[in-house]
Amino acid sequence: MSDVEEIAHAIAGAGGGALSMVVTYPLVTLSTLAQTTKKSKEAKDGESDVKITNATKEAFNKIIHEKGVLGLYSGLESALYGITLTNFIYYYFYELTSNVFLRANSTGKRKGKGLSTLQSIMTGAIAGAVTCVGSNPFWVANTRTMTAQKEGKSTNTFRTLLEIIENDGILTLFAGVLPALVLVINPIIQYTIFEQIKNLIVAKNGKKSFTAVKAFFIGAFGKLIATSLTYPYITLKSRMHVRKKQEGKQLSMIEEIKKIIHEEGIDGLYGGLNVKLIQSISTAAFLFYFKEELLVGSVKLVEIMRLLKFKKTVV
Repeated sequence: MSDVEEIAHAIAGAGGGALSMVVTYPLVTLSTLAQTTKKSKEAKDGESDVKITNATKEAFNKIIHEKGVLGLYSGLESALYGITLTNFIYYYFYELTSNVFLRANSTGKRKGKGLSTLQSIMTGAIAGAVTCVGSNPFWVANTRTMTAQKEGKSTNTFRTLLEIIENDGILTLFAGVLPALVLVINPIIQYTIFEQIKNLIVAKNGKKSFTAVKAFFIGAFGKLIATSLTYPYITLKSRMHVRKKQEGKQLSMIEEIKKIIHEEGIDGLYGGLNVKLIQSISTAAFLFYFKEELLVGSVKLVEIMRLLKFKKTVV
């Protein structure tokens, strides 16, 4: 049954991610614009935040004026590819790894219990590391597509991918992959908090007591903590995604951090934090909600597909 659950969780996670992305994408656009807008180090306290807020507002107004409301969904195509692929791989390997631990727990002291904190951390680390490299090209294309709106340009995912390869080289598709690997700690924190709170609820009231609504709020809380702790690397990844080859040599992660601090001060690493918190918390909350809602149907779908495959084999 576990292999059915693994595929079902992957399908539910991919579907939940896609739906949550559609619901919250305008916030994704605004947070990306805020992260990729440079601050001035010389600005007085508070002035840099005002400038970046104004720059984001100006970009927002320009998008609305030139493209209308649909302009806020620029890059949605690549984001859907990215989030669907990311979540499918992530949830498959997350479920696969967690089932290994759960089977080990069934014969030990943790018999009948969920994942321990250490097991949750290891599960998130394995799933996150496997996922981030494969989906990185889509996120590079997504970030480039969104920021291109500042210049009034319009493009699609695969055209953007081809332009990046042609103009900046294929390795550019993996720009920001190192901070992305570091950012594996984000879902580790998020899912560890989620799993441990879920374990408490299930242990106290039974498996059926864990509802999609509870998943919504627990997912939001976990993402709040995770994003707050890892935000400088989120900013760094976005900056590296939009850096073009002709702007100079590709900097290492440490060099990029030093450059941001030198030119913009430490606040440069936290540009758009408020917008990002609203966006990431909303996206995560809807993701967990939709995933729980889709899970039962996904299990049935996988079972039907396997049954049809079995019948064809018999025939």
